[in-house]
Amino acid sequence: MTTPLLTGLEPDLLAPSSPRPFDESFRPVLLDISRPADAEALAELRESDRLREVHDRIDDQVEELLRCLAPQDPFGSRSRCRALADTLGPRPDAYGRWAWYPWSGRLVHVLPEAEFRLVRTDRNRDKITREQQRSLLRRRIGVIGLSVGSSAALTCAMEGVGGAFRLADFDRLGLSNLNRLRAGVHELGLEKSVLCARRMYELDPYLEIEIHRGGVDEENIEEFFGGRNSGQDDGQDSGQGSGQGKGEEGGSQYRGLDLLIEECDTPWVKVAAREHARSRGVPVLMDTNDRGLLDIERFDLEPDRPLFHGRTGTTTAADVEVMDQEETIRFLLAVVGEQRLSPAMTDALTRVGRTLSSWPQLASGVMLGAALVTDTARRVLLGEPLGSGRHSIDFEALVPAGAPLPAPQGAAL
Repeated sequence: MTTPLLTGLEPDLLAPSSPRPFDESFRPVLLDISRPADAEALAELRESDRLREVHDRIDDQVEELLRCLAPQDPFGSRSRCRALADTLGPRPDAYGRWAWYPWSGRLVHVLPEAEFRLVRTDRNRDKITREQQRSLLRRRIGVIGLSVGSSAALTCAMEGVGGAFRLADFDRLGLSNLNRLRAGVHELGLEKSVLCARRMYELDPYLEIEIHRGGVDEENIEEFFGGRNSGQDDGQDSGQGSGQGKGEEGGSQYRGLDLLIEECDTPWVKVAAREHARSRGVPVLMDTNDRGLLDIERFDLEPDRPLFHGRTGTTTAADVEVMDQEETIRFLLAVVGEQRLSPAMTDALTRVGRTLSSWPQLASGVMLGAALVTDTARRVLLGEPLGSGRHSIDFEALVPAGAPLPAPQGAAL
């Protein structure tokens, strides 16, 4: 069992700011050592037994920055050493930020936020222009359901589609989840929301991420869509560090969602989330992880659009809440379309709970869904004329099995 250490460090005292155990922390602390309080916090951290690794490759990052800014003459006719020294200034350790990851014990030196983002997304150009990238990083995406949804959230973050996220899931990582989730055996039992947030912060410490550890329910769904009404949500760590850029932007965390990715299994949540999205004009994307099915519901363009493309009629969240098991299955079949299910999924409908423990899902399908959702989210958020609809990328149809291959020459019969 992981030793329960305290986290959520205040940068001035390096003291625990909350009783949240070490193995449930998810937010890094950003330190700017040009500020005395942060410099003191960093010095104390370096002397503590919490620190396991210091990773300082700021020279390499600055060189990449110069190459991104001026590919033809990155050093401006200077030597590499001179160009780096001019950029870093007299105190290279004070350039940029130090990101402290409490769950891994790592301290990482990174570029300032704007330069970090420019370099990290530079290879997106010009599939995504720099102006488009800046626009995307100002958007807030909600993700409900973090089995399939975690891959979509991570891929969005990796591509720079969204700079702020709200993640919701009540479940914890189990061994059977490792057939499709990016995690290790040392993380079994960890909350999926925490696991997903960590992965995202490890590739970009400047993200804004809020988590709803209990998932989405009647009490918090309004908050999930509309922003926090108090200082912290139910998964908020306060130890951001005085160098955290987001705290200086004037309350951007109070904005509502720009887009929702819905990947949960709970029927009430599926309907209630769409009801709230429609009332707020928030587009919804859903991947079903079976035959590459992608749903696009442009409630931002069609405020009266029926939920699930009208497949469930006028069924409301209140109606779903009182359904029995048989009615619930019929409802879910209407949502996904029984006729288009794969043979394995169709067969599973009658076997879950008897000879199958749960719905079958494959890593390849989850990764395909993440790609479909991220590409579509980018296009929607950039204002491309992409309408509502249902689309399928079925690999078995795109790459069909043909006639039996001939036996290799010389093979035994």
